[in-house]
Order: sequence, then structure tokens, then C-alpha cells
Amino acid sequence: MGEDALEAERQRKLKLSKMEYERLLGVRTRDPLGTAPLLDSHFVSVFNHSTLLSFRSRNSATMTLGKSGSGFSGDLMKLRFGVSLVACCSMALCMTLFIDGCKKSSPTIRTDSGADWTTYGRTNDEQRFSPLNQINEQNIGQLGLLWDRELGTTRGLEATPLVSNGVIYTTGEWSVAYALDVKSGEILWTFDPKVPRARARTICCDAVNRGVALYNGKVYLGTLDGRLIALDAKTGKPVWDVVTIDQSKPYAITGAPRIAKGKVLIGNAGSESGVRGFISAYDAETGKLLWRTFTVPGDPARGFESKALESAAKTWHGEWWVAGGGGTPWDSIVYDEGLDFVYLGTGNGTAWYRDLRSPGGGDNLYLASILALRASDGELVWHYQVTPGENWDYDATQPLMLADLPMSGGTRKVILQASKNGFFYVLDRQTGQFISAKAFVKGVTWASGIDPKTGRPIETATGYNGLEAVMVSPDPGGGHNWYPMAFHPVTGLVYVPARDGAYMLHAPDKNWKSNTTLANIGYDDRYEGPLLKKLSATPAPVGKLIAWNPVEQREVWEVTHPVLESGGVLATAGNLVFQGRSDGVLCAYRATDGQKLWEYNAGTGIMAPPVTYLENGVQYLTVMVGWGGNAGLINPPGAGPIKPGFGRVLTFAIGGNAKLELPPFGHHGPPSPALQMRVSPATVHEGSVLYMKYCFFCHGVGVVSGSGIPDLRYATAETHHQFESIVLGGTRESRGMPSFHDVLKPDQLRAIQAYVLSQAAAAANATSNKAY
Repeated sequence: MGEDALEAERQRKLKLSKMEYERLLGVRTRDPLGTAPLLDSHFVSVFNHSTLLSFRSRNSATMTLGKSGSGFSGDLMKLRFGVSLVACCSMALCMTLFIDGCKKSSPTIRTDSGADWTTYGRTNDEQRFSPLNQINEQNIGQLGLLWDRELGTTRGLEATPLVSNGVIYTTGEWSVAYALDVKSGEILWTFDPKVPRARARTICCDAVNRGVALYNGKVYLGTLDGRLIALDAKTGKPVWDVVTIDQSKPYAITGAPRIAKGKVLIGNAGSESGVRGFISAYDAETGKLLWRTFTVPGDPARGFESKALESAAKTWHGEWWVAGGGGTPWDSIVYDEGLDFVYLGTGNGTAWYRDLRSPGGGDNLYLASILALRASDGELVWHYQVTPGENWDYDATQPLMLADLPMSGGTRKVILQASKNGFFYVLDRQTGQFISAKAFVKGVTWASGIDPKTGRPIETATGYNGLEAVMVSPDPGGGHNWYPMAFHPVTGLVYVPARDGAYMLHAPDKNWKSNTTLANIGYDDRYEGPLLKKLSATPAPVGKLIAWNPVEQREVWEVTHPVLESGGVLATAGNLVFQGRSDGVLCAYRATDGQKLWEYNAGTGIMAPPVTYLENGVQYLTVMVGWGGNAGLINPPGAGPIKPGFGRVLTFAIGGNAKLELPPFGHHGPPSPALQMRVSPATVHEGSVLYMKYCFFCHGVGVVSGSGIPDLRYATAETHHQFESIVLGGTRESRGMPSFHDVLKPDQLRAIQAYVLSQAAAAANATSNKAY
């Protein structure tokens, strides 16, 4: 399918016929709080019409309940293996749930029965374990599709759907929020915060969002332009809308808000461009800012916000604050109600390399750290730095999980993290005391281990060499990234989406100067040194699902995937573990031994974690399906058969029999250069360097797109004739293609265009040669 045809298909999905539109206006729609008001024109005015009218439920199935049982080569090699931006009933119980289901109530933030899924990790400990067992290892073969709902997007879908009183609340691209009926998938309301598409230039890892929070009849949403919005859960209308960041700086919000005793907690992203990280707490009813805690120190001349930041400043050198410092808490935030502590993980520094951002080194607190704050006022209680002096994009923002585990001397309250740096950490969550850490993926080269006494990494001689290039594993995608892991209290195992053996060639740019309008990591795009050959000889990385014993710090079982990237995880009392993959396959494994018991082809790659809940006493399973994110945008070679496509919500139940109809997506056949350019090999090479600096973060390594972003090798002659107006003039900014007029000159753009055309020709020639 050509570029224009793809856009036409996308626009088609953003419209409904007049008849269906009138039908939507003329029927009563199920309301999330049980009052079912008429969906009138006043209500529709709340919606973004082009988004609301994009959806039709193609599948709605009757359900039969089954019986329940117990140059280019150099550029390619630099990022060959996984570069991230450069870089988931007893009868009594059933009766209780049935009675509860009759009550009309607002969305809640906790549920003990497992009937609903009302917080990001189901409960505040974020273990992602459901006590439901109607779907179990005996009857999993009867699990079938109940309905699917396309969302009119080809970008990444990362959200954890929340479910309360028969309504699914979730998010999609560009921070759009949805409410859907659990039984049918019908859209109840849609809210589009209308994020300016020009912000795509400084958004690290796709226009994604990982979900909402529910509390007191409201839905809380963070947006890519840094706002926190409270929506009425019944109507989707804004109750309040606050700006949480300095919008003149390249901040973004992709993470889900959390709730802590009437406060809404929200972090931010932006360390790849250059900001100063912080977490904020807002009053859930009014949107008033209650407290804010920064994660790294600012300009000492302006004073420090706390003693903790004054102390942290002693671990920095130079003028780190000019580039912002980094340390953004862009994902994991966990609340411990008993201790009244808020835990968060902090991001990488700006630049990535310690000798660029902090000449003279230092630990650079509180980068790549786990922080415990008092929920009442945001005061720092303790910190543990996972990667001191962070130098490899090993942020500590991966999911944090709370558990009470039997350790030496009795049960301990711990916090767990399978970190990007390849080590699985167990800390005392009351004090921050280091308990243990061990590599959970193979081939970790930056450190040989973690000192059991100090809790500090034992860095290897090959992992760091000042401003000289080094090759290390894991790569910036990490041994584990943002994809949620799950804990099963019966098996005692943590199920981790893992990446084994991915390497990165880190080449610091010795002439780096901070520019916060672009990717600002300090990488030398012109590096062509001897490590390229070594990198090209490394084996392809491997994606796995690992069952890890956190008490004994050992692997119990693993599943090796046919692809590198796999999505978030769900564990259930049915002795099941669910996980999707980038090739679009959703699988169920036996929790005790990892045997695969069921799989389903969802048609599009899966990043998001599934959730499960009860509707009228019947257990459902729902997952967001949509490939993209950082891995999808960069699309490194060697990642396996990824499957981009149209994003959708899928819901399953025992006896579901709906058929998933997949519309055509992507290009069929090799690309062909749309026009010829007479340029020198030197110009093409220069274009490859400039492409790596400005373009590959969205359009992929080697101009091979792995998501819904256009594959430029297939660009038409018309598009090439408009190249300058698109890239410099910003004519497609409203579609998420920002202007680069301030950093690129026409002759440089011509070099990029020549490189793009050369890649189209190379792909066409390779296919032609295979024909012989």
C-alpha cells in the first residue's frame, strides 16, 4: 500500500457515515456511573469529532460459556542490535461480585476482589496479579475474542486499560482518552487534549501514553504537552486542566498518573533533549499544586529547594544545569499506603555521558535512582542510586513493585526492580537498604556485579573509557525497559519481559554543545572507528520472558521469543501468565513452568500489558494492540518479524467467537526510487550522517520504518518534489512532521534526500538480485 493510500485509509477510519453518526446521537449509551444519559449534540461537542467518529465495532460476538476447569553500513552497525533512543471463582465470590455489580458507584482506586482493574498495576503494590481464575490452565484453550475496536491509529499503544463498573478507560496516541463499554466495545466518549503536533520534534519515544488514573468519579490524564487534566468519568468533559511544566522547554508526559490520599502524582520526560526532572502532587478535586520535588540540583546561584538537593550538587561538576541535568521520572511511580511513601525511578542524564554533562565525573545524584518521598509533602526519605555516574542511558524508571517477602530474619517489606542495566534489585522499602542484586540477563558487560556490602556496581575496565568510544551490553533499550512485569504470590516468581545480549556502541561527541530543540544526548554521529567491525560481529539479541525468584535471585524458567521486543505481563490465579509480542502474538503460559498453553494473532504488534476483570460475573481479558514506541520508531535490524498496523482494543472471554478482520497495512513489494538525483557518493554519505542526526529517531535505522510513521523509501515523486516544503516549511506539521528549518540548510536537506533515495534503490536492487 503506497504512502497516499495509507493516509487515505487512515482518514477513512477517522470518519463515520452520516447514518452511524445519527445512530450514535439517537441512542442511549451506557454510562460509566450507571445513569446512561442521552448522548446529545451538547455532549458530542466535548469530543474531538474526527476522533470520535473514527470508530466502529467491527466485531461483536455472542459468547457461549464453556465449562470451567480446574556510510550506510557504518550507520547500520552502530545501531544494529536494539538501539533505544539514541535511544505490559468460588461461588461465594461470584455472588458477592454480582451483588456489588448492582450498586451504582463512581470509579474507585482499589479493589480487593479482583472484579475491576482500577489502578495502573491493579493494586497499589503494582504486582499485576489478578485473583480471578475462571480463565485457567485447564480451559484456556476455550478463550476467544469477544470484540475488537479499532482506534484509527497506526502509532504505538502502551496504555494499561483501567476498568470500573462496566467501563474501560484507556488512552491512545497524542494523549487521547477513551471510555468504552466492556461488553460491546462501543465508544462512550472520547477526549482529545489537542496536543500541538510540533512537539513531536522533542518527544523521545513516539506519541504514546501509558494510561489514566481513576478517583472519585474522575479520570486523570497526563498529556504530551505537559498538562494534567481531570475529566468527568461520566461524560469525558474536563473538570480542571493544569500545566505541570515549563512549556517553553522540551518536557513531555507519557506516564500514567497515580493517586495517593487525594493527591494526583505526575512525573515527566525530556532528559534526551535537556530538562530538569521533577515529580508533582496536585489536589485531586481542585487541581491545585500541593508539592513538587526535583530529582537533580539546579543552578547553585539560585539556591537549592532542599538540603537533599544541596547535598546532591556536591556530586556534580561543571555547569550541568545549562542542559537541565535530566533525571526525569517518566514512568514508574508507586504508592505505599501503609508507610505513606511515594516511590519513583529517575531517568538518565543530559547528556548521556558523564564527562560531557559533569566534567570531572561524580555520581550525579539523583540520576538513575530509586527515590522514596513522603506522600504528605514530597520530602526525600531515602535514595538508592542504581547506576552511579550513569553513562549508558541506564535510567531507573523501569516498573517498581512492592512486596512482602520471606527473607533472612523474617518477612521484609521490599521494593523490586528489574533494571535497564541488567540487574534485578531487592531493596528494603522502609529504609532503602540494599538487600541483593543479580544479573537477570546474560552478557552484561558494563559491570561484573554489584558489591554485596556497598550496593554499588563493580564497573568493568571495558565499560567506560572517558570520552573514548566503548561497546557495552545491555544497550539503551536495557535488559528490561518500561514494559510492566508481574508477580505471582503462589509461585513467588516475578515475570520479566527481558532483552538478552543487545549491544550499543557509545561514542561520545567531544565537541558536544547542548541544543534542547533536538535529541541532545551527546552522541557522535560521525564515528567510524574500529569498534564498528566488532559490533557487527556480535550475535543477534534475544527477547525472553523470564520467571525470576527474587528471594533467591535466580531464574526459574524462561521462554525465548522469535522477536526481541515483547510487551507487558499479567499473572492470574488461574496459574497463567499473559504477554504479547512485537509480532502481534498474544500468549498464555503456565505460571509454574512456562509452558505455552494458548496464543492468538492480534494482527499488530503488542507493547501494552493485558488486564483482566469481571463483568456480570464473567472474567474478561483486555489488551491494547498497537506497535510503535521507541523500538518501533527506530526499528533496529535483528529485532525479528515486527508487525506494525492499525491499533485496536481486544477483549476476550471463555467461549468468545468473534472474528478479527484485519485491514491491509503497509507496503507490498520492494521500494523503487521515485526519482533520480545526480549527486556524489560523498553527498550520499553526508546525507546518511545527517539522517542519523535528525531523522532516524522516527523514520528508522537505514530508512526502514517499523511503525506507522511513513517509510521514506516508498515516498512518491510528489512527496520528493515537496521535500523542502515538508521538512523546512512545516507543511505537514499538523500530522506530526515538525519543521527543521532552524537546523537544516537546503543543501543539507538535499543530501538527506539523496540518501533516502539511495536506500530505496539499494532495497530494490537487493530484491532484484534475490530473484536470480
